[in-house]
Amino acid sequence: MQHVVHALGNLTGLRRMGVAFLAGAVSVASMAPLHLWPVLFVTFPVFVWLLDGCYARGGTNRRSLIAGAWTGWAFGLGFFLAGLYWIGNAFLVEAEIFAWLMPFAVTLMPAGLAFFFALAAALAGPLWRPGPARVVALGAAIASTEWLRGNILTGFPWNAPGYALTASEPMMQWASIFGLYSLTLLAVLIFAAPASAWGLGLAGSLPPVKRYGYSFLMLALLAGGFSWGKWRLLNAPESFVEGVSLRIVQPNIAQEDKWKPENRAAIFQRLLEVSRAGKPGTRISGATHLIWPESALPFLLEQTPEALNAIADMLPKGSVLITGAARAQQNVDAATGLAKSREIFNSLFVLDDNAKILSRYDKVHLVPFGEYLPFQKLLEALGFRQLVRQLGGFASGKGPRLTTAPNIPPFVALICYEIIFPGAIREPGTAPKWLLNLTNDAWFGDSIGPVQHFQQARVRAVEQGLPLVRAANTGISAVVDPYGRIVARLPRGQAAAMDVKLPRAAGDTVFVLWGEWIFIVLLLFTLVVWRALANYWRTERF
Repeated sequence: MQHVVHALGNLTGLRRMGVAFLAGAVSVASMAPLHLWPVLFVTFPVFVWLLDGCYARGGTNRRSLIAGAWTGWAFGLGFFLAGLYWIGNAFLVEAEIFAWLMPFAVTLMPAGLAFFFALAAALAGPLWRPGPARVVALGAAIASTEWLRGNILTGFPWNAPGYALTASEPMMQWASIFGLYSLTLLAVLIFAAPASAWGLGLAGSLPPVKRYGYSFLMLALLAGGFSWGKWRLLNAPESFVEGVSLRIVQPNIAQEDKWKPENRAAIFQRLLEVSRAGKPGTRISGATHLIWPESALPFLLEQTPEALNAIADMLPKGSVLITGAARAQQNVDAATGLAKSREIFNSLFVLDDNAKILSRYDKVHLVPFGEYLPFQKLLEALGFRQLVRQLGGFASGKGPRLTTAPNIPPFVALICYEIIFPGAIREPGTAPKWLLNLTNDAWFGDSIGPVQHFQQARVRAVEQGLPLVRAANTGISAVVDPYGRIVARLPRGQAAAMDVKLPRAAGDTVFVLWGEWIFIVLLLFTLVVWRALANYWRTERF
């Protein structure tokens, strides 16, 4: 084994970066849909041994920190390129307009995100010590920069390493305690553990406890977490809200057809027919709440009275429609009373059986370059457009996310990728009973993107202790209980509807009660552990 470690540690320049890139790319196999998390027991130690070549011999100086940063950047580039290649599909929806941007998006976005791994590798450098201390240092650094990735510049916490610990339902239960960023810290501490036993120049005659003790401790932690998760699931029988029957509609509209004016009537008719279970002209039966996906209607609902009349004709007495649709708002100058601007929102509407709008939610967290452009006016003047070809882009809503509808508990409305942000679900003083995620993953075709999106949505349900109802245009539409178990789901790429009950909430989780304080305390504790390990191994050298 020591021969492999020396071979990796002695790599330099492009060879070191090439191996780091490959290790990062293979690490994506730990994410959905493959969930091959054991690969991280290889790729994370390889990352550590490559960094040994930067920091082990000459300590940390400007040159070694730059080498470590480039090694981290290469690892991150492989990780994000392999994990986010599917975003290129969105640029082929209107290929005649956006196809030329695809190579830039597929490469530049991963290249930019990779700088968070570069920063982590550089931050870990001054703390690099023999044995497990350097593993702990890297774990703390990656967890910190992953928190930054999830929050800086509106954030994009997609495929955080912590998701590797949610591959199975028992392990997913850890999310109810720790949340995503603490899971990321634990993931690095656990999966990089084999690197604690070997390193450049490390003595070959170490006592077994000193060489393997940390690795066995991390394996015990992994096994203990799995066992606790199994116990939690065994003691969590399914329970449903009485008097609520949801009909989730998946119309399966191809993205390239969705916004063509000539298709509006046909798309609306498909929504009605799928909602009616293929029985034209009838009212729906057996459902108290009908749910349509994000931007289900390819027109402004409030300005289309014939559509509202058709919805009223379809809904039985006492039922409710919850749907995604665009909303227009005319802003008026307070001084003159004249219209000065028009904003478009990506919204969720709640309608009663007379198609009266009871409440709405405007999407707060918009997708950069998808729903709006940073420096919108400047980039539009240069000819750029966001993928949703709305001049000026969508406007960001003000909230609140807590939404009410008749005859059902209050819920948190989350449109599209708002569901991937662990710290932006509940608002202070609110007590939602379920999560509603309306989305349209048709942009990404039959790729791994929608599968990753659904896995992250399941983890939010466990973190919050709330059931998740998800309506997606082309899939994956599903209902998930507050423990991440799938109650029902529709297959991707199929126009269909399903009737399902609403699971009951599980109550406030530890993560809900303490939030990011858990991450802060765990991070500080990790630094204390690093100090203890560094002292314990101080007589050893690389």
